This record gives sequence, C-alpha cells and structure tokens, in this order.
Amino acid sequence: MSALATDTVETSSPSDALVFQDEIDSIAADVATLTEEGVTKIIALTHVGLPRDLEIAAAVPGLDAVVGGHSHTYLSASDPKRAGAYPTFASQDDGTLVPVVQAYAYSKYVGHLELTFDDDGNLTYAEGDTILLDASVEEDAEIVARVAELAGPIEEMKTRVVAEAADAIEGSRDVCRAMECPMGNLVADAMLDRVKDQGVQIAIQNGGGLRASIDAGEVTMGEVLTVLPFQNTLSTFEVTGAQIVAALENGVSQVEEGAGRFPQVAGMSFTVDLTQEPGSRISNVMVGDAPIDPEATYGAVSNNYVRNGGDGYRMFRDAMNAYDYGPDLADVTAEYLAENGPYTPYTDGRITVNK
Repeated sequence: MSALATDTVETSSPSDALVFQDEIDSIAADVATLTEEGVTKIIALTHVGLPRDLEIAAAVPGLDAVVGGHSHTYLSASDPKRAGAYPTFASQDDGTLVPVVQAYAYSKYVGHLELTFDDDGNLTYAEGDTILLDASVEEDAEIVARVAELAGPIEEMKTRVVAEAADAIEGSRDVCRAMECPMGNLVADAMLDRVKDQGVQIAIQNGGGLRASIDAGEVTMGEVLTVLPFQNTLSTFEVTGAQIVAALENGVSQVEEGAGRFPQVAGMSFTVDLTQEPGSRISNVMVGDAPIDPEATYGAVSNNYVRNGGDGYRMFRDAMNAYDYGPDLADVTAEYLAENGPYTPYTDGRITVNK
C-alpha cells in the first residue's frame, strides 16, 4: 500500500476530484482489509516524511514496515553522520516494533532492508543499511546508451551559455525556505522586471520552487532549469493589501518544518517574528517606500502554481484580473540574468527574520 502527505493538495496541483484522507485512518483501513483477505506481510510505501512515518508505524496494528520519503532523511546503520538509524523502530501499544526506513534523496543512496518473518507471517527480525551509489556501482550499458540517445537534444539546449554570474548564487533549500536568499531575490526581481510596465508592484516566489544554487562564472540554460524545473509560467493578478498580508502569513507559517511556501519577494519588504504563533508573525510590510494599505489594490506577479493556490496560497485563487499564461519562469530568469550580466547576487534586507 502507499500514502501521500495530506498537504499534497497544497504542495502539488491535483484535480479537485482527488480527495485526501488522513494517512493513519486510510492505512489502518487498508491493513484491516488486507488482513481479512489473508495477507500476512504488509509494508507501507509512503511519501509523508519521517516524523509522520513514525506516527503511522506506531499507530497501525498489523503493519510490518514503512518505507518512506518526502523529508529526505538520511538513515544509516553505520555512518556516524546519519540523521538516524537504518532501520528506525517505532513501538506500538502492545510493544510490537515496526521498522521505518528512508534513504535520503536524488538517488544518492539505495536502501537495503531485510525482513525475516516466521511461518505465521509475524516479523521476527529487521536489519539493513543505505548503500552509496558511487562509481563502484556499475551502470547498465544498454540503459545508459538509451538515455544518452533520448537526452541528446535536451543536452544541447542545457549546455547553451545564457549569462554570467559574478559570484555563486545561493539557492539551497535550507536558506530559501527560511530567510531572504540571493536566488529568491534574483527570481523575484526577474519576475517583477518583466511585468513592471503593466503596473505590477510586487512579486512573490515560493522558496520551494527554487531547487538549486548556481556557481560563479558562465551560466548555462541547464543550470537555470535546475533551479526552476517545473515549467511554471508568470501569473499577474490584483489583490488587496489584506490579501498580501494573509499570503505572507501563510508563507511563514511553516518555517520550522522547512516548507516550500516561504515567500521570496520583490518590490516589498516585511518582518517575520518566529517567536509568534503562525498567523501573527508578519509586521512592517512595505510596498516600495510606503506601508501596505489593507484596503488598497495592488498589482502582483507570481508563478501559476502559487497563483492557483499552491503551497497554501489559497487567497490568490480569487484574485482579480488574473492571467496565468505568461512566459516560462526559467526563460524569464535566464533573460534577466543576460540583461544584467555579469550578474552579482545580493541580499538587501527586504526580509527581516526575528527568532
């Protein structure tokens, strides 16, 4: 069986026809059904993050193991730099131990879990480890050749030099999902610059939409696409000052969890107080040089994912005069880099974070 996080409706773009249920309730029901059908070995494949995996493993009787993802947690049986043991065990109310495993991300490791069951299907032993997929792991020559064939035209496009960076542009998730970051400023500035002649005053880019950094020197289109891989388009719309503040509150509501909704902005500034509860963390919001007016209407630009409610930005779904079919955000950013090259990355204090 498998499970996705219940906030997938916000972190992705599913159809309204999809209904997301509580993970524990859903998995418990599936385990009960499978058990009634005589299944004695049940493993849950999840994408909900390690903390939730441990809750599921502890709460669902009859579950033998959980193989998880989403939080990119590096578990290991041997590496002292690990985030936890491989497997990590969750204890159920009756003392049953359920192994939970995860193997980081980006296919850097493959997880190897060995489970031993008795004749009745009861789990008696679990062990394993993550295996580093380095050069010692031989590639399949036939698959490598086929990938190279299919990737030829794409690689040609990706190697095209589009700009130059005077210094490395920081875009790591640890930074861009928690504070003002150079990559966030670049992308937000690029969006605002593209539509400034349309009366747009502010830009908001979700930090989770920024997936990499860019090294100093020549910048290829492939590097830009690695930062912005989702083919999001520019969206322009009009919202009130109150909606903008609500959007910022949403953006900083899950900083502690490293959520992708953190707002990188242009044309505005604000202060975040993480000592306060979500919903009351934003203050000192300025649009240009003036305090934001909750009753005024402002022109805004974002990407189509955020404009349509992604990452919790539901307040933008009912925006006025919305147009979601602008140019690809990666193209906009590449062209902005070229026009401002050699591009010098920077932060300027537009976002102040108090902890």
